[in-house]
Amino acid sequence: MLPGGVTDALEEYGRLLEEHGITWGEPEIHYVKFFARRRVLRPALFDRFWELVHQAVAETHPDEPRDRLAARLAEPDYDRVLRDTLDGELPAHLYAIRIGEEGAVLEGAARTVLLPSPRLPPLAGDEDGPGPRRAAEERMSLLIDSRRDEPCLVGVDDTQRLLPARGAWLVEVDQDSIVVVDGVRVRLDTLLCPIPSSRLRLVSGTPCRWSVVSADGAGWFPPGVPNRHDYHDRPYFHGDDLLVDVPCMPLTITVARGMEYGAATHELTPMPGEEHVVELAPERLYDAAAAGWYGGDLHVHLNWAGDLVAEPADAAAAQHGEDLHVLNLLAGNVSGRRVYDREALEHWTGKDLPWSDATHVARMGVEYRNDLLGHIYAFGLHSAPGRYHTGFAGDADWPPNADGLRELRGLGALVGYSHPFRTPIGDGDPPRGVVSPVPRNCAARELVADAALGLVDSLDVLTHASIPATAAVYRRLIGAGNRIAVTAGTDAMISFTRSDNQSNPPGWARVYARVKGELSARSFAAAVRAGRTFATTGPWLELTVNGHGPGHVIQARKGDRISVTASAVGPEVAAVRIRTADGVRAGAERLPPEPGRQGHERLTVTAELEVDAPTYVVAEVLCDPHPRTLTSTGYALTSPVYVDVGGRPVARREDVLWCLEWLDLLEDLIRQHGRLASAYQFGDHMSLLQQARSIYQARLG
Repeated sequence: MLPGGVTDALEEYGRLLEEHGITWGEPEIHYVKFFARRRVLRPALFDRFWELVHQAVAETHPDEPRDRLAARLAEPDYDRVLRDTLDGELPAHLYAIRIGEEGAVLEGAARTVLLPSPRLPPLAGDEDGPGPRRAAEERMSLLIDSRRDEPCLVGVDDTQRLLPARGAWLVEVDQDSIVVVDGVRVRLDTLLCPIPSSRLRLVSGTPCRWSVVSADGAGWFPPGVPNRHDYHDRPYFHGDDLLVDVPCMPLTITVARGMEYGAATHELTPMPGEEHVVELAPERLYDAAAAGWYGGDLHVHLNWAGDLVAEPADAAAAQHGEDLHVLNLLAGNVSGRRVYDREALEHWTGKDLPWSDATHVARMGVEYRNDLLGHIYAFGLHSAPGRYHTGFAGDADWPPNADGLRELRGLGALVGYSHPFRTPIGDGDPPRGVVSPVPRNCAARELVADAALGLVDSLDVLTHASIPATAAVYRRLIGAGNRIAVTAGTDAMISFTRSDNQSNPPGWARVYARVKGELSARSFAAAVRAGRTFATTGPWLELTVNGHGPGHVIQARKGDRISVTASAVGPEVAAVRIRTADGVRAGAERLPPEPGRQGHERLTVTAELEVDAPTYVVAEVLCDPHPRTLTSTGYALTSPVYVDVGGRPVARREDVLWCLEWLDLLEDLIRQHGRLASAYQFGDHMSLLQQARSIYQARLG
């Protein structure tokens, strides 16, 4: 039984979804406007989509500078941009009506629907009744594409639109929707392909992640279960001992359980009207908890707009089905003032969520957000904050994020910057491209200042943003003398069922922390603050320096030698490398990739390094492409072992100067693009930057 405030909030979200669709009525800034198009596009086409958006803005405003154009990214017709991005391609889950001079033509792959079997009683929660039905994707994405040089009138159910010449319109329909073009109905049911049905009972013995795919590429789900798809567009759901109605055609059933397990697969062609029992369990690759390590996802949303309203039970099923030890569900706004799941935070703040147990801890946390300065996660706070965001819905970009960090820390929270950087950056690149290519894109621009002031516990290096870019910035930060842990926050959104990384299961990337004693929110946060962490998209990674793990500080003298060992386990592991402040110092590769690699094999590299200046040591894993990597880049990275020399910590001159350049660029950005109501608000930002500059300048000495 949910608390009344939480139930009321979920009911309100349902009304918002019904009235406004996937955006829930949020102000349509560019990334909100992208929600519906993101469901349709493959991630490989995202860059092309945004390239065409920028091109459309530049053509409309040819005399404006690039940074000013970025404020207009929501202006173009995104449906037309979507159509042009696809350039005639139709993903399997998208249908199109092409309107030409001769009429309208429906395009798309046939949709399998199930013929009910008199031998199988209806499943609980299956309310479709008699007649052909489909167990997956009741709603369809339909692109209406006009190729005419004049407008045409189009109706979809109760909505009519005068489509402009060469216009496009993306809508959500079902097989019974009425689509009319110039007074002529276009029947959608011509794409339906009725197939006799059968039933599966899926048994694994423990909650797992299941995928049931038929020969036509369609996914099949238990009744009442959200039809979720991961980064690779594979259908999945969580649970154990589940009943699923399926078509009588070849099926592939896969079961997995988070990154500590492999995947097991079974193929069968079911007989009409029969129930087939499939007993399948994934093999464990490694057991982190047995060694005192617990994996967490520090950035997950229950509701954040989306194509469904998610309930706490959905988060519970995902956490246990993925065997995710620590789950941080964040209350946060989207583009307006409304803070989603605030009621759940206020009810459960400071408490474990009801489905927690000895090896699974779930908490409500906070995402503190400003699109100019960066977004912050907070885990383990004991009460709700007074402020959740700045810079939205006409509010000023004030106070600086530092004030939010101080408040959250005062509430007992572990804090760090989330999904930090998307812009590519290499080890030798200046910071300009990261700090100011687009004024408002969620980049963690205040991070460099807040890290110097000791306000940041961690950085989510593993994220849905650019992992290589964030790792490069992280190395600069720790090389400049900032001691912050590496963490992972996926930004998985349980209210989205198809949205590349965001519709992945929570924990597709994790921070593993070495906990002292029993697992709890407090012990996990303490381990992260102490830097006893590594973050990964799947591989297990170990690092020792003179026998000590991440977070340790070694006191050395110039000329001392240190012994370093790094090793990794996982089927995707391609190379293990040891890095110091001076770059890559040693590595081992697994070449060529081994067919059918199970993932138990350990790849190890050792090195004896001479210490000539203060430094740090980290280990990283590079990965081959692999189905269990639920993003574009498989990777793992440890927090540092710090090596002080003569009592001095690392403060590499090149990295310190790089951070100082960053602060100068941030000052320029705030001057030009900050939404500030008064001189004293601007002064607060400048004061913060000057405090950070003083710290970095002192490190140069």
